[in-house]
Amino acid sequence: MAGMIGRLRSTVIDCPDPRALAGFYAELLGLPLVEESSDGNDWVVLGGPPGHQPRLAFQRAVDLRPPAWPDPERPQQLHLDVTVDDIETAEQAALALGARRLPGEGEGFRVYADPVGHPFCLCWD
Repeated sequence: MAGMIGRLRSTVIDCPDPRALAGFYAELLGLPLVEESSDGNDWVVLGGPPGHQPRLAFQRAVDLRPPAWPDPERPQQLHLDVTVDDIETAEQAALALGARRLPGEGEGFRVYADPVGHPFCLCWD
């Protein structure tokens, strides 16, 4: 493999209300809002400055057609895996933030949707 072409800058999630969904993920992941990298309510960034990971950005998508897990007609588009120490405690906290359980789980993970409908997994070893 040749040298690196680039570095991950941000994972960007489309949503109708970037500030609200960023608030959900700020609480879920303990990431700070980066106001100087954000642009009002249309582009909101969590994490640190470019080059510092993890970094999540939320972009306004007025006509978002959210995924419908596990329907292949409306696929997940992207998802995040979130490592937790205690699945039961983490699940209750995520649900209290507005997440909802989705069908699907396996050895070491359970599937959820954020308040807008994007799937994510809570994972444990």
